[in-house]
Amino acid sequence: MDDDSRDGRDPAPAVTRSIRLLGLLADAGGPRTLTELAGGLGLAKSSTANLCLALEAGGMIERTAQGYRLGLRTAELGGAFAAQFNQIREFYSVCEASPVLSSELVQVAMLDGADALYLARHEGSRTLRLGTPLGSRLPAALSATGRALLAAMTDDEVVALLGEDAVFPALTERSTTTLAGLLESLAAARKRGWALDAEESFRGVVGVAVALPGWAPSDPPLALGVAIRAAEAEYERIERVGEALRDAATALTNPFSAAARR
Repeated sequence: MDDDSRDGRDPAPAVTRSIRLLGLLADAGGPRTLTELAGGLGLAKSSTANLCLALEAGGMIERTAQGYRLGLRTAELGGAFAAQFNQIREFYSVCEASPVLSSELVQVAMLDGADALYLARHEGSRTLRLGTPLGSRLPAALSATGRALLAAMTDDEVVALLGEDAVFPALTERSTTTLAGLLESLAAARKRGWALDAEESFRGVVGVAVALPGWAPSDPPLALGVAIRAAEAEYERIERVGEALRDAATALTNPFSAAARR
């Protein structure tokens, strides 16, 4: 073990600071000046400028008239992360082949801590603008994709993940904010075979989602979800979408996996 590891020092501070800088830009939602980045990192402007120069040379960030923002290389890396999973590579063709899903906005998400992290998106022929671009997050307790992933767990596993005293943000007036309410929603999702978000994460949008077991043992569990305008979300359509998602999940499940043999 080297000296840095023994005494707890960061073995690569420049790398750590670069990661923090990228995180600041990811959270910012727009360009940030050198002064703002230096303040966020707690570093001198000269040190921050050196980090920016290195990241800019690697295409990880780019400079604009308003300041620095994430570069194209970050998008390439995000796409490469998603593309390493067989199911995401096949996701688009499965959606296109579905008479129901081909016209819907379908998204793929994975669980990252207590959040649903969005990895892929099939636009469909209907136009629906949502605040869940690739790489964005929603609380798993409130989103349909997150609930589909949580419903694949036992209640004890959900409590261990979220905490016995978990309280969830009220993103809309319909949001479930208590663990008891969430567990009730998960029980209903397990019973009918798909999870529902009835305007709990976005006002005016209903989400329907199913869980998708990983293709290989090392792959993360995924969820397939559809977003529907609340005004168009009659129960017959929700059921139709739920069944189509279950069919898509079956098509995307490894035929040799334990999940396919259930």
